[in-house]
This record gives sequence, structure tokens and C-alpha cells, in this order.
Amino acid sequence: MTKEFWDNRYKNHAFAYGEEANEYLQEKLINQKPGTILFPAEGEGRNALFAAKLGWRVSAFDISIEGKNKAEKRAANNMLNIDYQVGELENLHFKTDEFDAMALIYAHFPAAIKSIYHRKLDTFLRIEGLLIFEAFSKKHLEYNSKNDKIGGPKDLDMLFSIEEIKSDFHNYETIELMEKEVKLSEGDFHN
Repeated sequence: MTKEFWDNRYKNHAFAYGEEANEYLQEKLINQKPGTILFPAEGEGRNALFAAKLGWRVSAFDISIEGKNKAEKRAANNMLNIDYQVGELENLHFKTDEFDAMALIYAHFPAAIKSIYHRKLDTFLRIEGLLIFEAFSKKHLEYNSKNDKIGGPKDLDMLFSIEEIKSDFHNYETIELMEKEVKLSEGDFHN
């Protein structure tokens, strides 16, 4: 999916994935000691703003300027600060070991760069940092075939298996890694 695709999705006044932070992220982040956190593919900023409200120093990026504009407007309205960059990962300016945590929440990158991005993102997370990851599994296509309004990628190679996650993040101690069915109610595109 291209920059134009995401700009078109986010330029509407409604929030494509809702205004509330992802439930799994809330559950995992709420009891963590705030530090620095990175949100790749952050879209309209709902998850980054949640973390900022908890006292985290938040950085985020996306390819959509429309997503950034909405995130920054909401941040300003709530007197919150987020460092939000726009662009492809290889053109951004994050540093090795810069973050205490990273949240990949439905960050489905194109298949050709998915593992490359994961390995690059891994370098930004400090040793013993926390990775919070929620995404659609390869089984998601079964759900899409029955109801195309539920959202999520329709390209099998953009979806995840547990084996792929373990391979891309092989140097992590796993606290929790599972595949399960969850009910989403996040805006117009995650239902």
C-alpha cells in the first residue's frame, strides 16, 4: 500500500481505526514504568497519544502526512508531546538502543520489506527493552473471505505466523506469544 493510499484513508475527519488506543496495547503498557517508546506505522496517533498520557516520551513514524497531521492536532488539543516523523524507515533518524519499548500494533509492512524493517527496528530497542506486537495472522484471510468489512491486509505475505515473528525477533526472551481470535471494534477498518 502506498503513501497515497494511507493519505486518502486518513484525510477524512473520522478516525480510520477509532480514537481509543488498541486494547492489547493498553493492557500491556499500563503497568510499565514510562520511558522512551517508538510507534512504527502509527497512522493517526491513537496509540502514541495513549502512551504520552501515561508519561512516556513518545516517538512515532508513518508514511502518511495526513496521519501525522491528525496525530499532532490531537496531541496539541490534549497538551501532549509526540515526536512524529514522516517517511520510509531507512530515511528516518532513530538511533541504536534509543528506546525502552516499541509497539508494533497492526504494523503490516509490504512483504518485500517486512523482515528487513523488523530487523532494523530491533536495533532501536535497548537490550531488555519491551516489544509489544499485535497483528493479523495468516489465518485472517479466512475471516476476510467471509466478510471483507473486517479489515486487515488481504495479501497473505503481509500477514504473520508465529514462526515468522520468532524468526524476525529471534534474540528476544518471549513473555507471551500466541495466536488467538480477538474481536476488534476499532473505527471503520478493524471490525
